[in-house]
Amino acid sequence: MIDSSGPDLKEGLDQVFDAHFAEIHRYIARRLDTDTADDLAADTFLIAFRDRHRFDAARGAVRPWLYGIATNLVARHRREEVRRWKALSRTGAPRGWAQEGHEDAVTARVAAGQVTGRLAGALAGLAKRDRDVVLLLALGGLAHAEVAEALGIPYGTVASRLNRARRQLRKALGGVNPLEEAHDG
Repeated sequence: MIDSSGPDLKEGLDQVFDAHFAEIHRYIARRLDTDTADDLAADTFLIAFRDRHRFDAARGAVRPWLYGIATNLVARHRREEVRRWKALSRTGAPRGWAQEGHEDAVTARVAAGQVTGRLAGALAGLAKRDRDVVLLLALGGLAHAEVAEALGIPYGTVASRLNRARRQLRKALGGVNPLEEAHDG
């Protein structure tokens, strides 16, 4: 069994691909769209294969390195991403962010419906570096240390960018945490 950090590149790129493709694809799809994620996830592993000589297991695990490559590819699509967040701020919940079941989907739509547009607009308004930190944590499920590794920044910078982004997002939502509001009805 492969641990959460995954195999190193010396163990084989097939194993790295099998261990991480789905989560890298999911991360990109949630930031952009599924069709773009198909291409960018494949490109992520193509770049990892091409640049495998640059990977240094002593500096960190494969997973954050792959997320770093994926984040850089997403950055190339920044204009499209920002346009998408701005469009979502006007239209509501994004397609393709389905929940596990019908009840979960309905509950999520009701709970998030009132803040989705404002949240998407607020995400579009964040600086790219802050948005990357938020989305790696929220959509990628990376830990702070993994985000630091993926973006090539110090751990403390992750915390400060996240703090700044949270303040801006909270302000854009009128000081409301949408998860707490869902529980309060």
